Amino acid sequence: MTILHIDSSIQTEGSVSRRLTAAIVAAVAEPGETVIRHDLTTEAPAAINPRAGDSPAADEFLAADVIVIGAPMYNLSVPSRLKAWLDSISIPRKTFRYTEKGPEGLAGGRRVIVAYASGGFHRGPEEDFVDPYLRSFFRLLGIKDIDVVRAEGVNISDEHKARALAAADAEIAGIAARLRAERRQAVDA
Repeated sequence: MTILHIDSSIQTEGSVSRRLTAAIVAAVAEPGETVIRHDLTTEAPAAINPRAGDSPAADEFLAADVIVIGAPMYNLSVPSRLKAWLDSISIPRKTFRYTEKGPEGLAGGRRVIVAYASGGFHRGPEEDFVDPYLRSFFRLLGIKDIDVVRAEGVNISDEHKARALAAADAEIAGIAARLRAERRQAVDA
């Protein structure tokens, strides 16, 4: 299995989303599996020409089985570098195509796990554009297995942050247990 690990927080020390993505990768990666990591704050996604269909980022994305994405909320949305990376993997005729019935995803069969961190609490369509946007984006590409691990309120107080991280860690453990069970089931089949 290949895991693609994407971090996008501008913070390096103390970043909640980076802490969560590292915990997710540690929990789901089996010994000997390939983990490819990109830090979008130091590695800008290459400019692409979607009409040409040439995107090394899309090729790498399509070669991955599990994609782990750190998505801190900045101004109610995702960081600009993460948006640029998403654009670099959204390639017509490669990761999706247009049909008479609408767009059809070509990247199904992968799992996406998003580590979503925010300083406050943001729920509902008026305040949260991160979770619904990322779910819609990956469904456009044909991916149905999408987990979002949330750590909210991390800037309110140390107590809020500790509770948010504990809840996120518990959710990560649950996701890892489901993945292990799915792997065992696939081997037994």
